[in-house]
Amino acid sequence: MYSELSLFKRSLILFSTFFRIGFFTIGGGYAMLPIMEKEFVSNRKWVSEEEMIDIIAIVQSLPGVIAFNTSMFIGYKIAKFPGALIAALGMLFPSLIIITLFAMLYVSVQDNLYIQGAFMGIRAGVTALIGLAGYKLGKRVLDSSLKALIAVASFLAVWYFEVHAALIIVIAAVVGLVVYGITEARSHGLD
Repeated sequence: MYSELSLFKRSLILFSTFFRIGFFTIGGGYAMLPIMEKEFVSNRKWVSEEEMIDIIAIVQSLPGVIAFNTSMFIGYKIAKFPGALIAALGMLFPSLIIITLFAMLYVSVQDNLYIQGAFMGIRAGVTALIGLAGYKLGKRVLDSSLKALIAVASFLAVWYFEVHAALIIVIAAVVGLVVYGITEARSHGLD
C-alpha cells in the first residue's frame, strides 16, 4: 500500500509512472485510461476499481484534458497536494517534449507517404484503445437496466440530436439523484 512509502518515494513513483504513460501512449486521455487503470488499480492497488470509475466520471465532467485531470486526482489521493502537482508534471512533460519535437519535424515531413501511412495506422490503433476503454467502463458501470437506459439515451441524445455533452452530464446527474433519493426513501420506509 502507498501509505507505507515515504512522500518522496510516492512522488517519484507518481512522476515516473505518469511520465511513462504520457510518453508512450498515443491517442490522448481516453487511450491512457486503460493503462492508468492497469497501473494504479491492478498492479499497484493504490486505487480501487470503484474509485477509478468515480475518478473517471468526475474528471469527464470537469473542464480540461481528461488525462491531466485524472493524473491530478490520482496524485492527490496518493500524496495530497504535492502528489497532484508531481503527477500533473509527470503527465505534462512528455506532451511538451513530444509536441515541441513533432512541431519542428512535421512541417518538413508532412507530405511523406510513409508518414501518412503511419498516421493512418496510429489513428486506427487509437480508435481501438478508446473503444476498449469505453467497453471496460461500460461493463463495470452498466450493471442495471436503468443505468443502461441512461447510457443509451445519452448516446442517442449526443449523436442523433446533437445535445451538448455537458447538458447530458447534468441531466444524468439529476436522474441519478432522483433515483437515489427515491431508493433511499423507500429503504427508510418514507414512501
